[in-house]
Amino acid sequence: MAQGPGLQQVQRLSLQQILAPQLQQSLHLLQVSALELNQLVHEEMQQNPLLEELSKDDSPRVEMEGSDETGIADDAREKNEKEFKEEFEALAKLDEEWREYFSQTNTFHGRSTEAEEQRQHFFDSIVQQESLQQHLLSQLNFANTAPDQRKVVELLIGSINDDGYLLTPLEEISISSGIPLAQLQAASELIQTFHPVGVGARSLKECLLIQLNRLGKADSIEAQIVGQHLEDLGKKRYPEIARVMGLSVDQVQQLANFIATLEPRPGRLFSTDQHHYVAADVVIQRVDDDYVILLNSEQIPHLRISNTYKELMASGDKLGDAKEYIKEKIRAGKFLIKSIHQRQQTISNIAKVILDRQRDFFDKGIAHLKPLTMAQVAEVVGVHETTVSRAVANKYMQTPQGLFEMKYFFTPGFATASGGTLSNTSVKDAIAQLVEKEDPLKPLSDQEIVALLKEKGIPIARRTVAKYRNELNILPSNLRKTF
Repeated sequence: MAQGPGLQQVQRLSLQQILAPQLQQSLHLLQVSALELNQLVHEEMQQNPLLEELSKDDSPRVEMEGSDETGIADDAREKNEKEFKEEFEALAKLDEEWREYFSQTNTFHGRSTEAEEQRQHFFDSIVQQESLQQHLLSQLNFANTAPDQRKVVELLIGSINDDGYLLTPLEEISISSGIPLAQLQAASELIQTFHPVGVGARSLKECLLIQLNRLGKADSIEAQIVGQHLEDLGKKRYPEIARVMGLSVDQVQQLANFIATLEPRPGRLFSTDQHHYVAADVVIQRVDDDYVILLNSEQIPHLRISNTYKELMASGDKLGDAKEYIKEKIRAGKFLIKSIHQRQQTISNIAKVILDRQRDFFDKGIAHLKPLTMAQVAEVVGVHETTVSRAVANKYMQTPQGLFEMKYFFTPGFATASGGTLSNTSVKDAIAQLVEKEDPLKPLSDQEIVALLKEKGIPIARRTVAKYRNELNILPSNLRKTF
């Protein structure tokens, strides 16, 4: 009898060990921003060959049923099993190579802080970093060009963006400048011989083809894939590429690995842009007298399990260990897809509660922001408070009042004289408005601000006013006075 509970405890422990990595992955996906999620999903796609990205024009496959050609079907099944076993061996080997690769990659990232400090020290030691345009002009000085042609090349160099692309059509430049198209084409071809390799390209395809040409691979299979199947390559539809080109999936994967070493943005080595851009994860739009909630899903790839492998799984029971391998990959892929869906649903549910509780803010502005805690939202949504904390971390909400971090809407508050509540943010906004409207010859003291807020029904201590004033970077009254 003593063995029963012990066995159950071991089973529970085993289950926890199996679920823990997946749960950690799910929680991590919930916490990251949409842009980071995009990167993580593509990294997962590299490790799981069964995942592929849906395009907008993908349509469901039509399954054929009720065929009378059972003999042909059996022969096809045996052929599928044989081909699958060969493909499985290649996939298993490939998976181990990916594991080793990402292990090395993770080790590298573990040292990235030190490497970044050394890199920053290097750039700090340079008086002024050379721009991409300066780098190209310095190479032009060594090119054998006539004075007239040099001016044309300089014009095109000035039109190249920070990524190293010449996106303005040559025809448009010809019309606006009066320079013959043939002369512009010759100048463009000269720039494309410069460093960094791929600079001056008019598209990603041309950029990669320039690099392949420089490597002596102008007529290679890699060039054919880039030239004819770039979209499928970007979405990792390796089985489709393999079918069209008459290659194995393993061969396509190896070719894709090589293409991935090429530089899609040759100009970024010279980029000095240090701005950090954020994309709204949630958009609140006013429609007539109501609001609608829209989730920004543009940055998040839409995934599915490759139909090729689903069909192979349904081909019979003679697959042995291969079937277990595919099952494992399918389970991992399905869990990732489910986690992304749950992430979006959780963020949507939280946004609905914020919209409901902060309706006055959306209607009237910051001064009407109400106190709101994550525990209150968690109770309504039906999740733990820590889940709310993770879900709003690194997320932004676009509202009629502007772009705000989602955690901005969570703030403690004050009880007003009328029995209502007012958030700390609203009190700070009220202080800022009083200072903005004060007489510059007689600025308001902290005690006078306390009295004016009390008249508005907001009881607040003088030291709290001083604290909020400092947080708003507002000077004391004696330093605000003008003479």
